[in-house]
Amino acid sequence: MNTSSLRRPAVLVVAGVASVLLAGCGGSPAPAASAAPSASASTSASTGAVAVVTSTNVYGDIVRQIGGDKVAVTSFIASPDQDPHSYEANTQNQLALSNAKVIIENGGGYDDFMDKMRDAAGNTTAQVLNAVKISGKTAAAGEELNEHVWYDFPSVARLADSIAAALGKADPSGAAAFTAGAEAFKQKLTPLEEQEATIAQSAKGTAVAITEPVPLYMIEACGLTNATPEDFSEAIEEGNDVSARVLRDTLALFSGKKVRALVYNSQTSGPETEKVREAADGSGIPVVPVTETLPSGEDYIGWMTANLDALGQALHDD
Repeated sequence: MNTSSLRRPAVLVVAGVASVLLAGCGGSPAPAASAAPSASASTSASTGAVAVVTSTNVYGDIVRQIGGDKVAVTSFIASPDQDPHSYEANTQNQLALSNAKVIIENGGGYDDFMDKMRDAAGNTTAQVLNAVKISGKTAAAGEELNEHVWYDFPSVARLADSIAAALGKADPSGAAAFTAGAEAFKQKLTPLEEQEATIAQSAKGTAVAITEPVPLYMIEACGLTNATPEDFSEAIEEGNDVSARVLRDTLALFSGKKVRALVYNSQTSGPETEKVREAADGSGIPVVPVTETLPSGEDYIGWMTANLDALGQALHDD
């Protein structure tokens, strides 16, 4: 499957502020908004904490689990109601980037706005961690890389080690604590991988459908097969129209009971994905909603546990 990376954002720098729009992965964009940071990077000078900026709250939560009160984290995209592909920066975001000691971006074309904003902020000394590069994943021949690596637990474990190393470099006195924090976090990933293996034991080879490739790493780790026509998920991810033929073929997956579940990106939607969801509902096919950013009140481990619970339940629904 061609998991094309997101369209590159347009950047406008006005009066020292980078105004950034990230578009892609399809769907109808919510109004662009900058999330209020839960911990401002600019406060680190007074608290002694390492100032960290992350593109989304997924990585922000992982940093907090590793660094605890030794880090001050600003996450730019943090609202579950915000389409992560429509984003504008403000002066507060720009200040956070200019003061950051560690910057964490997803990479792979997902959040190119981070590099452009950092350039505009003039921060040339921060350590920059690119999750896609750290994952070591490469695209298969003739395809583009699926950049949604936060749904791949081995990649997240490698990122945790890189985060601990970067924090330790920024604050050598806390290096041992950061390493211990990363080890504790990675131990929590083990039950998630075991849960994937359990699903694979009973459901290996089962066909499911998706709207976008966001959860594909998890689906593959669970031994499931993505039956979605390539042209459908590619068009949705790129924000393009789906042809009548491709939409018909996709809807037939549900009317023909050819898939056991629809794994649906609920954070971005449009007319075609709504038709697919309605077709699944109408045919009694379970719908498993997933999101790209961390839901309110959740941490990374709890979020992924809930995703796997919902997927496992859907596959066993009669």
